[in-house]
Amino acid sequence: MSKPAPDKLTITQYQRERERELEKRPLDMGLIRRLFGYTRPHARIRNWLTLLVIVRAIQLPFLAWSIGAVINGPITRGDTRGTIAGCLGFALLAASTQFTFVFRQRLALLMGERVIHDMRLQLFEHLLAMPLSFYNKTKLGRIISRMTTDVEAVRSGVQDVFFVTCVQGGQMIASAVMMLVIDYRLFLVVLAIAPVVWTLNRIFRSRLSAATRATQESFSRLTATLAESVTGIRVTQGFVRQDVNADIFRQLVQDHSLFNLDMARTSGLFLPLLELSSQFFTACLLLLGGWLVLSPHHYTTVGTLIQFFFLANVFFSPIQSLGNLYNQAMMAMAGAERVFRLLDSPPEWSDLPTARDVSINGRVELRGVTFAYDPGRPVLHDINLTAEPGQTVALVGHTGSGKTSIISLITKFYLPTSGEVRIDGVSILDIRGPSLHRQMALIQQQNFVFTGTVMENIRVGKPAATDAEVIEAARKLDCLDLLEALPDGLMTHVGEHGSGLSLGQRQLVCFVRALLADPRILILDEATSSIDTMTEVRVQKALSVLLKGRTCFVIAHRLSTVRHADQVLVLDRGRIVERGSHAELLARKGIYTNLYRQFARLGLGGGRPGPSPAKPKTTA
Repeated sequence: MSKPAPDKLTITQYQRERERELEKRPLDMGLIRRLFGYTRPHARIRNWLTLLVIVRAIQLPFLAWSIGAVINGPITRGDTRGTIAGCLGFALLAASTQFTFVFRQRLALLMGERVIHDMRLQLFEHLLAMPLSFYNKTKLGRIISRMTTDVEAVRSGVQDVFFVTCVQGGQMIASAVMMLVIDYRLFLVVLAIAPVVWTLNRIFRSRLSAATRATQESFSRLTATLAESVTGIRVTQGFVRQDVNADIFRQLVQDHSLFNLDMARTSGLFLPLLELSSQFFTACLLLLGGWLVLSPHHYTTVGTLIQFFFLANVFFSPIQSLGNLYNQAMMAMAGAERVFRLLDSPPEWSDLPTARDVSINGRVELRGVTFAYDPGRPVLHDINLTAEPGQTVALVGHTGSGKTSIISLITKFYLPTSGEVRIDGVSILDIRGPSLHRQMALIQQQNFVFTGTVMENIRVGKPAATDAEVIEAARKLDCLDLLEALPDGLMTHVGEHGSGLSLGQRQLVCFVRALLADPRILILDEATSSIDTMTEVRVQKALSVLLKGRTCFVIAHRLSTVRHADQVLVLDRGRIVERGSHAELLARKGIYTNLYRQFARLGLGGGRPGPSPAKPKTTA
């Protein structure tokens, strides 16, 4: 059922609105809460990690306090035993901090891995659930970028930025409390740094956020262009577009470099300003502390001042580190926004909650179907057809006439704009997509072959099939000898995109795959175009037997594949303009007759066409 995006926007409009909205928010607590919602299934690890973060945040200031306490206490008094005891206590405390650090870091890495594991699975499941329209509008490189670069940025945010920030933030709070207890006058100087850091953060955070998003977006474009260039390398080399594509890629690399430099310049100004601020306030502390010690009233002691400075060092040391973490946080937020934007992209349609699994016989009906990929631009107009179980229906027509669109509706890859598609009298809306697809097989002109062996590729049609069943399917198709002639027979390894096999061999693998699945509805989309003439004769003989009892839809430009169809539907500009058997349509001397003549003249008609119909008279 159609599931519109919020406010009834199209997917593209929805994504654009989301992008504009996200650009206005450097940090979003709602986004952070959603991100850490992924830690709920791993609550035990998260809780132990939280405890270690709190302990670590307290331990570091306490180390500094203990050094000052030893100096201000037993060392000042000349107490040797007290000094030795204080040093041993400090050593034990320092050892405990390292123990805490090791396990905090280990648990943080484990938590980051668990979160990313779950996020990648959710992303992949979401991608598998998206309809074909999504992939027609989204570049492959952008999808890859979400699953790699953006997810890794999120990992950094979870396992590094968040917990390290908590440790260092807690360290600053704990040391501030201790400084307040030791000397409130000196603490006022430390407190004065807060508005300065807040002002710097407010000035730079929007600039850093925009620079980070621009950098990651440019990297996404870079990835998309690279993926497209590698996929289309034959076209690139065939049309000598190496220089053109290199110029395009060079411009993208230059843009990405400029965005990186902009982010580096912004960060390079922000971090030194933070460091300068901490050094300035340290100087102020030294000036005020010296006055308090040297004053005739002796407001404080040298030991107390030393202890305060140790704590001040613990307080100021995270400031620059937090500046670096802020940059990483920006990258993590940008990555999380892009990942969640993909997860939140609503499918144009999904199965109705009431849809059910059915066992089909193969009766297919299209009733008054109109369909448009883009609103207001229909590619099919008022299509009506009925295919009885076991019948073969051929769809012919010029390129762009709507043949593939009809197949896409029958397979429920798309839903009709208006009208109805019914299988065995049941609306396709009431049938679950997976149930329907398990009982269908689609063989296309350019079929996809996965990396693996030929046997594994055939078994895609029926994962539980035995080797004997695979061999028997190939024998029925009369192509077992052709597959066994491969270097390692059915165990021949196939590379990416079917490399290692010819186009014809890939097509045969897909034929056997479909037949092994034993579908009730079989769809052949110019399925024999990659097979040589001799092999096609063998395949046609096998199909004539194997198609019995199955409903078959054939899209063909070679009319030899439709001569024996029960129905031939001729399409023109999205309308069925002629229908009937091959012989009936030839007798009508209409569009089909002209198509048949053209293909027969090109040697694609398949056999002798018989007496050529008389040519219509023309006038000058």
